[in-house]
Amino acid sequence: MKKIVLAVILGFSSIVFAQQKDRVLVTIDGEKTMVSDFKRVYEKNLDAIDNEEAKDVKKNLKLFIDYTLKVKEAYAIKLDTLSSYVKEMEGYKNQLSAPYMQDTAYINKLVKDAYFRTKYEVKAKHILIRTPKIPTPKDTLLSYQKITKIRDRIINGDDFEKVAEETSEDDSARDDVRSGRKGNKGNLGYFSAFKMVYPFEEAAYTTKVGEVSMPFKTRFGYHILKVDSTRVSKGELEVAHILLNDPSEKNEELINSIYDKLENDEQFKALARKYSNDSGSKSKGGKLRKFGTGMMVKPFEDVAYSLQKEGEYSKPFKTRFGWHIVQLIKKYPVGSFDEMKDDLKSKIKSSSRAQLSAKAVVDKLKKKYTISENEKAKEIFDNKNIRSISKDSLQQVILSVNEKEFKQEAFIEFIQNRKNMPIFQLFEEFKDKEILAYYKDNLEKTEPEFAYVLKEYKDGLLLFELMQEKIWNKSSKDTLGLKNYYTANKTKYKMDFEKIKGEVMNDYQTYLDEKWVADLRNKSAIEVNKKQLKKLIKFYRKQ
Repeated sequence: MKKIVLAVILGFSSIVFAQQKDRVLVTIDGEKTMVSDFKRVYEKNLDAIDNEEAKDVKKNLKLFIDYTLKVKEAYAIKLDTLSSYVKEMEGYKNQLSAPYMQDTAYINKLVKDAYFRTKYEVKAKHILIRTPKIPTPKDTLLSYQKITKIRDRIINGDDFEKVAEETSEDDSARDDVRSGRKGNKGNLGYFSAFKMVYPFEEAAYTTKVGEVSMPFKTRFGYHILKVDSTRVSKGELEVAHILLNDPSEKNEELINSIYDKLENDEQFKALARKYSNDSGSKSKGGKLRKFGTGMMVKPFEDVAYSLQKEGEYSKPFKTRFGWHIVQLIKKYPVGSFDEMKDDLKSKIKSSSRAQLSAKAVVDKLKKKYTISENEKAKEIFDNKNIRSISKDSLQQVILSVNEKEFKQEAFIEFIQNRKNMPIFQLFEEFKDKEILAYYKDNLEKTEPEFAYVLKEYKDGLLLFELMQEKIWNKSSKDTLGLKNYYTANKTKYKMDFEKIKGEVMNDYQTYLDEKWVADLRNKSAIEVNKKQLKKLIKFYRKQ
């Protein structure tokens, strides 16, 4: 109900902007409304009107004035201070401001990058030097120096895999004697977009084939990587499998007998339900979730991607998990950019990459705003018990964004439950957060379109509350008034009251609205600039 009514109400909303060479069209109690304000509202609704009478400029100006008077009344009786209104408006403001908190051009670049990185896979090997969970600047420097020396060895001719086996702090690089697992010597195989943390993906796709990257940082520590090759993506697959999770000779015989049953036209699903040891998929006839390269162990992946036709199944084969037979259900090749861009944009916005877009906005604002840090106030960073300092001792201004000041107390409150990062990094996060918050709080001053739409919502929501109070609730609760209206207009109605109560109520609401507007007009000073009105009528007749 509210959404429908608001849609109608918002059609008549307006905001006053200062515009060059704009003329006053209407003055209500000293408040001026310009020609451009009315034109914006009128033209906004013009395309939706298929009735020439409804396009009449004078009638639309009357509706415009009536709307303005009602909104003025809503503010006069302070409906905008209702807690329910304030809460709802805060929600609308957050929704409307969300697009401004992202850099659209940067998002579009990330989408294009993600498509390229979905269409083409990269094969790389890496070396990792870890940093502590909460590194100090010294920890970070030591890790960086260590990875730089390792890179120098490789640039000077040492074999990457040999150095990875010796130095990498990613345990998968070396053999695990206990489990019998062979080390990968830093090799990661092929991967594509969204398969690695973003800084790693970025380094892999911006390093040329055969070259070693410069050191780069992820949440795990410092890395270097070498790109071995790239290839066109094989897309994704949907398969079913039968697993016997004991690689013994006994199970080899059983898997072969299952294969014979398949060859004799027994159903794959039925055999999977009967024999498979994979509890997660056997009830679904062995069906696994859709996957791409790098998501399964290599022998399984190689066999699955070798199948060409839907319904085709493999011969029995062994992985470290046991014996398998795989059946191809469907292939999902990489689609065109137009087919995939909406899905990729959604993935980006729901991933950590969205923070990069917000960071791009902050970086632009840093160049635009006057931002200062108080180095004296930042001396509290050296206090080991920084989160326990009393509020009385935290009253120095630590940061200023234009005219807005932030005290040490605000920063300490920000870091209370953030203990996984060093203080100096947390301060950078705090600063970025407050810059973005300042921008959001001042959007109405800096973004005219945002201000216009927000004003539409504010006024429309207020008018909804006022209409409920003055018209809708009154017409439904005032039974005596409704019946009196019916009696006074009985000649208009040809049926008993109870049979046409809904029609009578609609007419009564119209009556109440017209009476209310007449009262508002009587107590207001309304002056229409007739010269400008004539110009408007003439202008739209030509159109």
